[in-house]
Amino acid sequence: MWKSGGKWMFLIIGTMIGAGYASGRELWQFFGHESGLAIVLFSILFTICCYVILSISYEKKSSHYLPVLRVIVGKHLTGIYDWMIILYLFTTTVVMLAGSGATWQAFHFSYRFGVLAIVVPLILIFIWDVKGIVSINSFILPLLIIGLFLVLLLFTIDQKLTLFSHLHETSNWMAAFPFTALNILPLIAVLGAIGNQMKKKNEIWVASIGSGVILGSISYLYNNSLIQISEEILLYEIPLFAILKGYPFEMLLFMSALLWIAIFTTAASGVFGLITRFRRVLDVPLWILAMMAVAFMLPFTSFGFSTLIEYLYPLYGILNLYVLSSLLLYPIVNRYKMET
Repeated sequence: MWKSGGKWMFLIIGTMIGAGYASGRELWQFFGHESGLAIVLFSILFTICCYVILSISYEKKSSHYLPVLRVIVGKHLTGIYDWMIILYLFTTTVVMLAGSGATWQAFHFSYRFGVLAIVVPLILIFIWDVKGIVSINSFILPLLIIGLFLVLLLFTIDQKLTLFSHLHETSNWMAAFPFTALNILPLIAVLGAIGNQMKKKNEIWVASIGSGVILGSISYLYNNSLIQISEEILLYEIPLFAILKGYPFEMLLFMSALLWIAIFTTAASGVFGLITRFRRVLDVPLWILAMMAVAFMLPFTSFGFSTLIEYLYPLYGILNLYVLSSLLLYPIVNRYKMET
C-alpha cells in the first residue's frame, strides 16, 4: 500500500511541480502577500481533488483520462474539456521544451542542444510504457523536493524569517480556488491513465494526503521566502534566482539542475497525458507516440515561458473552476457510492 501509494504520490507531485512552480513564478502569480489561509485552503482542496480523481480512475480501471473526465463534467461538456486538456498539455509541454533550451543556453550551450537534451530522454522513458514515467518520478522527485525544501529552509534561517508570521493573513484566500483549478486538467489527464495500474483503494489515501501535505508545506515555505524579496522579484524572470543571489555559484548551479528536472517532469507528464489519450486511435508503442508528439511540438518551441504563465495560466485557472466545483461536490453527491 505505502510503496504503491508513494508511486502515485510522486506522479502527482511531478505533474504539479513544473518549471513554473519550481521557479516561484507560478506561486507569486497567484499568492504573495496576505495568502497564508489561501495556501492552507489549497492544500485541502488539492487533497480532495486528487482523492476524487484517483477514486474515479480506480473505479473505471481507466487507461486514459476520457472516462474520468466524462464522470466529472458530464457527457455534454466532455468534448469541450477534452480539447482544453489537449491544448493545455500541448502548450505547456512546448514551453517546457523551450525552457530546457533556454536553461542550457544560459550555461553557454546552444539552444538546439538544450532542446535535444530533454527530447531524447523524454522519448526513451516511454520504452518501458507506464512503468517508465512512474519509475523516473519515484527516483528524481525526492531529489527535487528535498533540494527545494533545503534551499528554502536555509534562506528562512539565514534571513531569520518567522515561519508562521503570515499564517493569519486572509485577504487573498480566494486565490486558493483558481490556483487549485489551474492544476486540475493535467491531474485528470495523468491520473486518469493509471486506473488500471492501481491494486488497492488504500493507495489513493496515501497518494492524496501525501501530495497535499508536501505541496502545501513547500508552497507555504516558498511563498514566505518570496514575500521577503518581493521588491526584487520584478527584476528576475525566475524568482528563485532572487532568493539565491547571495549564495555561492555552486548553489545556483545545483538549483538550475533541479529546475531542469522540474521542466523534465512537467514535459513527461504532458506527453504522458497526450499519448495515452490517443493510444486507442493509434495502436503503436508509447515511445513511438511520444516521438510523434514531440516531433510535432518542436516547431512551436519559440514561445516564451513567462508569457504562458502570465496569460494562459490565469485563464485556465478561471475556466477550470467548474471542474473544481464538480470535484469538490462529487464526494457529497456520490457519498454512498464512494463508501463502497
